[in-house]
Amino acid sequence: MRLGALIPGGGDAVITAFALDHRKVAPGTIFGAFQGARVNGEDYISAAIAAGAIAIVARPGAKVAGALHIADANPRRAFAALAARYFAPFPATTVAVTGTNGKTSTAELTRQLWQLAGHRSASIGTLGVTTGYDRVSPRDGTGGLTTPDVVTFLATMAGLAREGISHAAFEASSHGLDQHRIEGLPVKAGAFTNLSRDHLDYHGTMEAYFTAKTRLLSEVVDEGGSAVIWADDGDWSARMIDVARGRSLTLLTVGEAGETLKLVSRTPTTLGQDLVVQADGQSHRIALPLIGAYQAANALVSAGLVIATGGDVKQTLSNLARVSGVRGRLERAVITRAGAAVYVDYAHTPDAIVAACAALRPHVTGRLIIVFGAGGDRDAGKRPLMGEAAAAHADVVVVTDDNPRSEDPAAIRASILSATPGGQEIADRRRAISAAITMALAGDIVLIAGKGHEQGQIVGDRVLPFDDVTVARECAA
Repeated sequence: MRLGALIPGGGDAVITAFALDHRKVAPGTIFGAFQGARVNGEDYISAAIAAGAIAIVARPGAKVAGALHIADANPRRAFAALAARYFAPFPATTVAVTGTNGKTSTAELTRQLWQLAGHRSASIGTLGVTTGYDRVSPRDGTGGLTTPDVVTFLATMAGLAREGISHAAFEASSHGLDQHRIEGLPVKAGAFTNLSRDHLDYHGTMEAYFTAKTRLLSEVVDEGGSAVIWADDGDWSARMIDVARGRSLTLLTVGEAGETLKLVSRTPTTLGQDLVVQADGQSHRIALPLIGAYQAANALVSAGLVIATGGDVKQTLSNLARVSGVRGRLERAVITRAGAAVYVDYAHTPDAIVAACAALRPHVTGRLIIVFGAGGDRDAGKRPLMGEAAAAHADVVVVTDDNPRSEDPAAIRASILSATPGGQEIADRRRAISAAITMALAGDIVLIAGKGHEQGQIVGDRVLPFDDVTVARECAA
């Protein structure tokens, strides 16, 4: 593609790539130079041009000499729009999921429901890229970013289309939405799961956090597209419904307060739950093979996305009985020799800890034992709230290290324990998991929370191999 095909008057220079890192620039590259919280991309414009960049996307006041300056007051959005035209085509049907908790499960369950309906499908997010045939995990083993940079995202989507993927669901994090990492490609439907405290180290306030989330429905979803909203999250749900109505999106509400898929009842079973859902004037009974109220919520939002993109209501709800659990989301790791079940979950916010405990409580006849910590270099204010949630909803609390990153692990644990009366402190995560498993008796359940699917633990600038599921099995052996 020639530059003139994207930019009037751009000339005949051949575009070879798009880049956000000046070290990845080669001759023919369009370089995005953005002002960030830590790094100012404008500082690298000269280096990018020296490496062969033929155009620079930057704000009008940026200094560009020796290459075409594509000036825009919102350069991130402009860069994404140009990159999307370069990388297209994409899968014919794409949907996005935002919210504090449930994005990964909802995106993956949407993929599974499409697959069961006969579509070649993929999900993109914290777990990497998952299709019915393969899963590509993030290289660092930690789960990486929920939403990748826009170049990686668009290139990945285009690659899926070339492989014959017709349907794709992806996670839309607040960071990704705020930084325009998911712009450009058509998005037929967007879903909202819930909102609770997280990422305030970046957004500052809950209002700013919510506003970032609203961009999915207010700007990213196509005109005439659909919005699937979990209706049971109080004022946040009501406000997101208003956003959808403000753009005249087709609205599908889900949950006990939902109108499209109304959850009439939910009965826990040994390995799942029985749901009764009202839809299209009919009552549907679903034997969902996933435990917990929030798993039911994720499943129904997923069903809403499939229905919003043309899926048959009866078939979609029936197929919920055939879905499988998502890695690190209330994943049963092992049954100990004493007869206690051990579950691993990604819960790393106060609300997520409450939800995970509530999901397991109906299956506990003894004690619910929780092992968790909190990540370093992230919202410090949520740490005592996480401790408070664990103390209120579990019977035994063991506080350990999560991903301390550059912070003092002891200080992180102390912040959690300040709101956790009677909590036990065991710094080493393996020792903490082993202690919890050793104390668990028949009828007890151990919940290892915080890291879920992650394959590494970030300590300082190192990523140490660590998988909660594997460690739990080793400790129970």
